Amino acid sequence: MELYELTVHELLDKLEKKEITRKEIMQSYIKRIEEKENDVQAFVTSRTQEAQIEQEKLEQNIEKSNSKFAGIPIGIKDNICTKGEKTTCASKMLENFISPYDATVMKKIKEQNMISLGKLNMDEFAMGSSTEYSYFKKTKNPWNLNKVPGGSSGGSAAAVAAYMVPWALGSDTGGSIRQPAAFCGVVGLKPTYGLVSRYGLVAFASSLDQIGTLTKDVTDAALLLNIIAGYDQKDTTSAKLEKKDYTESLKNNVKGLKIGIPKEYFAEGVNEEVRQSIQKVIKKYEQLGAIIEECSLNVAKYSLAAYYIIACAEASSNLGRFDGIRYGYRAKNFKNLKELYKNSRTQGFGKEVKRRIILGTYVLSSGYYEAYYKKAQQIRTLVKKEFEKNFQKFDVILTPTSPNVAFDIGAKAENPLEMYLADICTVSVNIAGLPAISIPCGLNNEGMPIGFQLIGNNFQEEIILKAAYTYEQNTDFRENRPQFIK
Repeated sequence: MELYELTVHELLDKLEKKEITRKEIMQSYIKRIEEKENDVQAFVTSRTQEAQIEQEKLEQNIEKSNSKFAGIPIGIKDNICTKGEKTTCASKMLENFISPYDATVMKKIKEQNMISLGKLNMDEFAMGSSTEYSYFKKTKNPWNLNKVPGGSSGGSAAAVAAYMVPWALGSDTGGSIRQPAAFCGVVGLKPTYGLVSRYGLVAFASSLDQIGTLTKDVTDAALLLNIIAGYDQKDTTSAKLEKKDYTESLKNNVKGLKIGIPKEYFAEGVNEEVRQSIQKVIKKYEQLGAIIEECSLNVAKYSLAAYYIIACAEASSNLGRFDGIRYGYRAKNFKNLKELYKNSRTQGFGKEVKRRIILGTYVLSSGYYEAYYKKAQQIRTLVKKEFEKNFQKFDVILTPTSPNVAFDIGAKAENPLEMYLADICTVSVNIAGLPAISIPCGLNNEGMPIGFQLIGNNFQEEIILKAAYTYEQNTDFRENRPQFIK
């Protein structure tokens, strides 16, 4: 087995036993990127040369590092600010933007002496569900290069799935970690809103955005969450909580765990192979001693509409700063200030970003604010209350991550409504600010991965991690997965 195939905790175990070196780990991943990046197209900015230099410097001063993660590579979604390096959000608008500071999560990564292998591709400004809306390139799904990897964290999911990075950071506004995790057969964790600092994450929709993890297995998800979670005074929405070690929750036991199965998530529109795969998951949990019961999330059917109104309204506001004057792309030809604004934004933004800005501006405008934006916020309150009611009875809620598996590149790019429906199982989690994790659970008849989602109550990541870990330990999906890009 190659080093790049191992999980991070397996690499750490071998390092501790002195069976491998940090240099060998780095060389393994750099070689893998050189072999597979042309096929997968996961990176906007590769920094393999810089990583090699950093690794050599670290090796000379390794005795000064008190972190077991020193020298471990990582991939970073390209909307997370990294000091002195490009942060493009996969947009022409920020094509040449060099961040003057590190996001809080990047500071934490660097404090552990971990080494970034580069910035990973995404849908422009995180707006999309397929990573086809990137200005730079279309990332491919490593399981089938004709399929999308999901989005907007498609580059992060594809890089982990193709073994080009051992793990990666992504961001999740309406399912942008969990859906690509399901499409690419990896584990995607979206933490509770406020658990991980958003400082330095380029904003799409501030009340929904959350940085999270994409990993090869659940243990790695807990390890990486330990590193990035915690209060940050630079983020006013950051929660002051006692520090937890999420690896302590990784126990192979779900006896007595109460799992709710919302009937609305298994209605018409869910692919039959996905439905059958999730039914097998439910049976497995029953065999392991969990208590399974059907429940209702009746307002879930309104979540998608409410999400796109709220998200687009906040995007309209957040993206107002890109005006061609302060930073970012500036049009070369203009006659006056108004034309400078218009030309810069017209040329700098892609069509999906412009579509959402226009929709957001519309729902916030005089005469429509009450009818759309205010009503969407009222639905948000109802969604939160309905989850609260269900969590009085259940420990976790189980749903499909996506109603379908990865689709062909180009199949939905020109149909935004169909693309938006790819998020129907995930958006309600962001509306309520809850934690959720996507875990691989099977393959369809074309050999494409299927994922299921576990949703937990606020700041109860340890419960969903325990449930996910138990399922993972009692199945052989990871061991039986096919070789990527033979």
